[in-house]
Amino acid sequence: MESLFRGILLELGENPEREGLVKTPSRMKEMYQFLTKGYREDPKALINGAIYEEKYDEMILVKDIDFYSLCEHHMIPFFGKVHVGYLPDGKVVGLSKIVRLVEMFTRRLQVQERLTNEIASVIQESLQPKGVGVVIEAEHLCMQMRGVEKTGSRAITSSMFGKFRSDPRTREEFLGFVHRKG
Repeated sequence: MESLFRGILLELGENPEREGLVKTPSRMKEMYQFLTKGYREDPKALINGAIYEEKYDEMILVKDIDFYSLCEHHMIPFFGKVHVGYLPDGKVVGLSKIVRLVEMFTRRLQVQERLTNEIASVIQESLQPKGVGVVIEAEHLCMQMRGVEKTGSRAITSSMFGKFRSDPRTREEFLGFVHRKG
């Protein structure tokens, strides 16, 4: 990988032997390995060790999960907040596992729409809850640094399963929690 990054520097017209660039190919390799470490993790293995039988039947929400990911089209970052809610049906998952699941999927080359669906789908498949909702709000540097060059714009995506999709009151409650400040 380092030789590829060295080649990119050459293609850009840079001198990879210049003092400030000598270690850049190695740093880039380490950075991309870190930013894509989610490919080396299994979502089911990550979540299955922390599923517990529990007779709790009200909404569980973990909101404002900060994330950073790489847009698969330009490999430029996008970042924002993920909000995950579900209605348990006899099983709950450790709250930190939801955050780890978000981290795993964001550490892959992504588009926001797929990212939203992947998080919701794994929770749905793993817990079989009465419903799942995921909302992602993100800023995309590919829209801010290049292309349309519009800073401050955000993209919002959602993925809903079960009662979050079929029951307007459940959906409204979830979205109310997501948008509530404090």
